[in-house]
Amino acid sequence: MQRVTILNRLEQAGVIAVVRGETKEEALKASHAIVKGGMKGIELTFTVPQADEAIGELVETYQNQPEVVIGAGTVLDAITARLAIMAGAQYIVSPSFDQDTAEICNLYQIPYLPGCMTITEMQIALKSGVDIIKLFPGSAYGPSIVSALKAPMPHLNIMPTGGVNLENMEDWFNAGAITVGIGGNLLAPAKTGEFDKVTEMARRYMEKFRAIKGV
Repeated sequence: MQRVTILNRLEQAGVIAVVRGETKEEALKASHAIVKGGMKGIELTFTVPQADEAIGELVETYQNQPEVVIGAGTVLDAITARLAIMAGAQYIVSPSFDQDTAEICNLYQIPYLPGCMTITEMQIALKSGVDIIKLFPGSAYGPSIVSALKAPMPHLNIMPTGGVNLENMEDWFNAGAITVGIGGNLLAPAKTGEFDKVTEMARRYMEKFRAIKGV
């Protein structure tokens, strides 16, 4: 059950780093810096040049560390999804729901995490076999939306992305988020080549996550 294994690893990772970059090299260095800081979930976006190559290199680098989960982000269509899966991506993330992408992911038993904003979109996604909903952008709502959505649909697995930071991460988890996506402030130092600061920020996020979960 490859898909179930990957979903469990995403939940255990707890914090997923949304990695962007001006170049493939910058994205790779940032990803390595994040893993060095103890963060196990990497979502490398297709806004990165040669994203499929970068995903392939990351998968190869961490093949002996199964707890490190490498996925593809900003996947807008099924063609890109298949390209990412062939490169080794273990999960696919989109800013919005796409039926064809859901079907290609189901075909390869790869988790699909589409961005949804309304309960109607979430219901459509669930019908198409989606296991985790990316609440995007999280900043448009705030943590209380998670418990509001889970009231009528307690089986919803929600990953808020956009607007999640060290200060409010606990609120998101307390509201019922299964995992969270982090981008901006984690990756900011990478733009100036300060990858040691990326590692330090990743470490702080994981310390906070462990404190929240009591582990």
